Amino acid sequence: MGEIITMTADAILKEIKPLGTENYRKVLLNHGVGEPCYGVKIGDLKKVQKRVEKDYQLALDLYETGVYDAMYLAGLIADDDRMTKRDLRRWVKKARGPLAGSTVAWVAAESRYGMELAREWIESDKDFMAESGWATLCCLVALKADAELDLRELEGLLQRAENAIHDSPDDVRYQMNGFVISVGCYVEPLSKAAIKVAKRIGRVQVDMGNTACKVPVATEMIGKVIERGSLGKKRKTVKC
Repeated sequence: MGEIITMTADAILKEIKPLGTENYRKVLLNHGVGEPCYGVKIGDLKKVQKRVEKDYQLALDLYETGVYDAMYLAGLIADDDRMTKRDLRRWVKKARGPLAGSTVAWVAAESRYGMELAREWIESDKDFMAESGWATLCCLVALKADAELDLRELEGLLQRAENAIHDSPDDVRYQMNGFVISVGCYVEPLSKAAIKVAKRIGRVQVDMGNTACKVPVATEMIGKVIERGSLGKKRKTVKC
């Protein structure tokens, strides 16, 4: 393990700002990222992550800056075991654009409160919060051993996604589709049930804005995992 470097949020902002490019910033804006955004590539943020490793307070400070790049970095260096429910609820309320379905969900899922908060957030009438709740569920099933999961609850959530997906807002719909895929790929006892749900759901339409991104087809995604013999193989981390 390398030497842990103590840095401040201001120092990191000064370091990463010149690394941003206008082309990548435009890509991020097209994906729903709001200003301020420097346009720093994830590879450059991960170089900072490698130096800092985990830092609970620095992660909180970076997230509070409101700068998208710094908020993303905050998720990479967050000490998930120290994150409190209050921290995570504050993060989801401040999430902008893709952060709700990525950074917030990753850190919540790897914290002690993932399932509790996922249940809470999917009940919200705020799109970004419901999005984060379903994304957190996607992460949890990818991380947790099947023995740690409530399979009956997951079956109910599959049915809920099937019933609500086509009437849900775009970002929530996208994450519901992702949940069906995640259960089908990572929870072997429920894979067949997820495939049946995926078939009934069919193709999911989501407005992806001014991007080339496509909504993955659940049956195809689960099928590919089964074909390569990776069904039920869990992940060590969902952060990327």
